[in-house]
Amino acid sequence: MNADTQASTTTPTGCTNFKLRQLTRRVTQHYDQHLAGSGLKITQYSLLTHVDRLGPLAPGELARRMDMSASTLTRNLQPMIAAGWLSVGAGGDARSRLVHITEAGLSQRRQAQRQWKAAQVALNDKLGVTTVAALHELLDQGLAAFHEEDAHED
Repeated sequence: MNADTQASTTTPTGCTNFKLRQLTRRVTQHYDQHLAGSGLKITQYSLLTHVDRLGPLAPGELARRMDMSASTLTRNLQPMIAAGWLSVGAGGDARSRLVHITEAGLSQRRQAQRQWKAAQVALNDKLGVTTVAALHELLDQGLAAFHEEDAHED
């Protein structure tokens, strides 16, 4: 069901992109403040978590799974490789590469996990668990609509 078929009593006003960016900036600041003691930013924690959970994978697949461009992923990978938290090695054939999490990366992620959890709990307290759950549902619906559109373009 798309947004046009849902009953609504009000029409959105303002720029949705601007409103989302405002909220994401504030949420990013919130997580970064909690993670500051770990030496990671939320973008780095998310990247380590994805590589840890998904296992070694091609950079293009990692970018796709994280809904980011290949160039953004490359830019985010560079300091993490330099820090020794991630590595990029040979894949299944001579042309492919795989991103791996290192032991240092696993350790860094584990240490930061407590701060991430504290950030999540604090965000739930600030916005309310019901609001956060509804926000997750709305964001998942929006992402699914874009993924569906992407599938039709292939």
